[in-house]
Formats: sequence, structure tokens, C-alpha cells
Amino acid sequence: MPLNIASYIDHTILKQTTTLSEIDRLCVEASLENFVAVCVPPKYVPDVKKMLDGSKVKIATVIGFPMGYSTIEIKAKEIENAFDIGADEVDMVINLCSLKSGDWKYLENEIIACIAPVTARGKVIKVIVESGMLTDSELVAACELYSNYKIDYLKTSTGFADNGATVHAVELMRSHLPSRMGIKASGGVRNLAFAKELINAGATRIGSSASMQIMKESRGQQKN
Repeated sequence: MPLNIASYIDHTILKQTTTLSEIDRLCVEASLENFVAVCVPPKYVPDVKKMLDGSKVKIATVIGFPMGYSTIEIKAKEIENAFDIGADEVDMVINLCSLKSGDWKYLENEIIACIAPVTARGKVIKVIVESGMLTDSELVAACELYSNYKIDYLKTSTGFADNGATVHAVELMRSHLPSRMGIKASGGVRNLAFAKELINAGATRIGSSASMQIMKESRGQQKN
């Protein structure tokens, strides 16, 4: 049975200059292709809620994006606000300064505060660790920390760093995370072959702004 690649994809547009017309197109494409979710800037969540009314496509937005600098209190408020305006899922960037400084207690406090509104509302959180900026040992340590909490996905990348998702990072994450926790691979996923590699490595979601190209390639393969 051919892989239903659409069932893995978060159709994404997060560039700083994103316009409402681009958001409209994103939603139309997501509905037509039956993608899992769209991932959009917080500003557009209310618009997307109207555009996707009656659709099964989920609405995801970003928190502390893309640097992860925001304080714990601000991130928690951002999450609450995202749900208030219509988001189903949040993709939150961890405080990378803390990770690089070895301040794991800060990261514990951060995730505890940030999952509280998620759990209270029965929503979904994806925690972005920016794997391309981490050493293998740092990535493993992050996996070990977040394994202790009820998060839905650990996510590789924002797509704004120099290095995005890699098969190696996904394999490392999969081998150090509990089976209940998904992995979202994002950042530089621009074709079907790479998306499949990431899924084979253990990714359960794919974040991409090139989703339509991936679907075009997928249909081309199915015809052959």
C-alpha cells in the first residue's frame, strides 16, 4: 500500500512577510490535500479558523518563535492566547540559551509551565529543540528531559536556523524517546524522497512549506 504522505504533513508558512492571501491559499491547499494541519503565525489564527470552518485540518501556531528567548511566563501566556483565538496545536521553541548553559532546571520549569494550559484544554504541544544547533549529547540530554513530561511531539527545527532536520537527528531522537511521543521533522524538507527518509527514521509528522511539491512528486510516483 503506498504511503499516504499527506497524513504526515503540517502545511507551513511562517516567513515574516506572510500575507493574508498566502494564508488563504495555504488553507485551500491543506483542505484539498487533507493535510494534518496548517502551521501559521499567531496573527493569522483567527482568520484560519474561519477559512477552515468545517474542515478536519488542524490549526497549529508557534510560540517563542523562532529564537526561544521569551520568558516562561510569556510563553505560557502565548500558549493560552493561541488556544483562545482558535489554535488546536502549538509548536514551542525551548530556551536554547538555557540548554547551551546547562541550566536544565530552567528548562524543567519552562516545560511544566507550558504544558499546563495544553493539558487543561486537551490540546497538542510540539517542543522545538533546534537539533541542528545541538551536539549529539545535548540532543540526547534534551530527549531524556522531555521524556519525563506529557508532550505530544519533539520537533527538530524552526526552519530559521542554518541547519534543519536530518535523518541522523531523527534516528537519535527516536532511540531516546518513549514510543508514545511523536517526532516532527521540519526545516529543509522540500522533496518526497527526504520526507520518506525522515519518516523511515522515525518521524511521525513532517513540517514543510514545500508540501505541494511533495504531493506532486507523490502523485507522479503513484502513476508509474
